[in-house]
Amino acid sequence: MGVDDLPGWLPGFCHDRLGNEPAELLFEARSISVVFGLRLIGGAEVVVKARTADPRIAACVAAQAALADAGFPCPRPLTEVVEVGWLMVHAEAHWPGGDRLGGDGPAVAVRYAEVYAALMAGLADVDVAPPLPNPRWARWDHTDGGVWPAIGFLDKRDQRVVPGFVLDTAVRVRRRLLASGLPPVLGHADFEAQNLRWRGGDLWVVHDWDSLAWQPEAALVGAASGAFASAGPPTLAPVDSSAAFLDTYQSRRGRAFTAEELEVAWAASLWTAAHNARWETLHGTVPLSGSALLDQRAERLRRANA
Repeated sequence: MGVDDLPGWLPGFCHDRLGNEPAELLFEARSISVVFGLRLIGGAEVVVKARTADPRIAACVAAQAALADAGFPCPRPLTEVVEVGWLMVHAEAHWPGGDRLGGDGPAVAVRYAEVYAALMAGLADVDVAPPLPNPRWARWDHTDGGVWPAIGFLDKRDQRVVPGFVLDTAVRVRRRLLASGLPPVLGHADFEAQNLRWRGGDLWVVHDWDSLAWQPEAALVGAASGAFASAGPPTLAPVDSSAAFLDTYQSRRGRAFTAEELEVAWAASLWTAAHNARWETLHGTVPLSGSALLDQRAERLRRANA
């Protein structure tokens, strides 16, 4: 695919918002968003992200800009979010390079937790509208009927194939999470190895700022403690690694979680894993999250008091 094959709206967006049209396509990636890496006429390299219209995106990009201004290693937005037909689009600086940090042991968990603590400390000073609704994999706080949030393309599939232990886990941890009265804060809800890059052992950049959420700090940290090692298809980190993540986070933030917060953190780690296990089953893919969930759920449920 070259610049002649780009969507018709993209050259005009670049001209109007960035001052030049695309000269070269560096890469294209598709997930929830469509992402174009571009070299513009004049040589500047940018990334343009487009996704289905969603009012939460403007708050996510504003928070990303605030963190970039404060010196946190994330790509700096170059435009605000604008509507282009049925899409919401923005551009940000291209921040290439770096390597993934693999592994899921406690020592690796400590390094990721140090980054997450710095990230959450930075977001604590950011004042944006809550980016609601929360990302679908973290949306245990939905108001839809039933256990799972309404996700049309998933709900149309045969739910009878979802293992009973996955549904049981979701029911129990959602009940525990909803019983909490902890206040919501802004946090990154897709803190996975695939969204971070490292250089020479040091953090290089954190990506995927569309995935901010508005939930209790303990729930956000707990979800990250379970998801941090996912470098491809999502899985669930070992229990001792999640424990190391939670301990390190509290130490770096200078505040010990209460007993309730610790229970909420362990519950949140299970919600994300249950969502991913359901996804795997409904799509017929390798049950990485499902197998890890089956192995770990008893201990995590115990720690969650669920």
